[in-house]
Amino acid sequence: MAHAAIETSGLTRSFASRPAVDQLTFEVAPGEVVALLGPNGAGKTTTVRLLNGVLRPDAGTSRVLGLDPVADGDAVRRRTGVLTETAGLDDRLTLLENVVIPARIRGMSRVDAERQARLMLERFDMAGRAGEKAQGLSTGQRKRVALARALLHEPDVLFLDEPTSGLDPEATRDVVSLIATLAREQGRTVLLCTHFLAEAGRLCQRMAVLQRGRLQAYGRPEDLAAQLWSGLNVDLDLGGPADDRTLAILRGARGVIRADTSPAGAAVCVEGRAALPSLVASLVSREVPVYGAVPRPPTVEEIYFALQDGERS
Repeated sequence: MAHAAIETSGLTRSFASRPAVDQLTFEVAPGEVVALLGPNGAGKTTTVRLLNGVLRPDAGTSRVLGLDPVADGDAVRRRTGVLTETAGLDDRLTLLENVVIPARIRGMSRVDAERQARLMLERFDMAGRAGEKAQGLSTGQRKRVALARALLHEPDVLFLDEPTSGLDPEATRDVVSLIATLAREQGRTVLLCTHFLAEAGRLCQRMAVLQRGRLQAYGRPEDLAAQLWSGLNVDLDLGGPADDRTLAILRGARGVIRADTSPAGAAVCVEGRAALPSLVASLVSREVPVYGAVPRPPTVEEIYFALQDGERS
C-alpha cells in the first residue's frame, strides 16, 4: 500500500522478557478506520505508545505519516491525537487548562488554543464547566474533556483507546458519529482500540486482531469471514416459521448450503448473493409467500470470537 498513514514492520517490544508486541506488521491507509482488537494484555496500548514515540521498540520499525516515531517523535505527536482509556487529566487544572496546555505544547498560540478549546468543550457539552477544576468529574465527563483535547489541533491521525467507555448511550452515539465523520468527510485516519465489538463493526473498514502481542488476523471483515465460513447467511421473512414442506423446498434449491426454520421464516445459507433470485422464485412458484430476503453477513463480533475460538482450539 503506497503512502500509508501508518505502517509497521516487525515491530517488537518486550517487558520483563515477555513480548508485549511481537513482530507486528500492518499498514493503514489515509482516511481509514482500523479497529485494533484483542483481550486485555494483547498489546493494543503498547502498539499505540510505540506509534507515538512514547516507547522505543526492541526491534522492527514503524512510520506514521511518513515519520519515524523514534527519531521524529515530536513531529509525529504534533500531527496525531491520542485518547487514552483513563483520560489522564490533571485534577489541579481547570477543564480549559487541561485542553489548552497540550495545544500550547504543540505550538499553538494562546489565542488560537483558547478559542479552539472553548469550541471543542462546547462540542462535547462541557463548555459550561470550562473554569472548574477537573477533580470530581465523572468518568464520562473526563472522557468528554479528553476527547476535546485529542481533537483540538485537528490531527491527521487519531489513536483512540476505548473512546466510549464510561459514556452514556447518547454520548456514545455522538462519539461514534463523530469518528465516522472525521474519517469519511475529513479524511482523518483512525486507529481504534475497543472492547465494544458492535461499535468497531459500525466504524471500521479493516480489523486487526492481536493475541499475546502477535497479529492473529488483519483485513476487511468480509474477507476474514470468507476465510472462516463458506456461504452467505440470509434471513427469509415468510410471515411465520417455515414448515417442513418449505424447508424441503429450500434445501433442494440450487445454491443453498443449509436451511433452518426461524421465528419469522427461515435462516438459510447460500453460496452467494446470485443464488437469491432463483431461491425466492422457487418459493413463490410453489405459493410460499416471501415478504423479505435480507443478507446477514457475519458481524465483527462473530468474526472476532471465531478467531479467538480457533486460537484456543
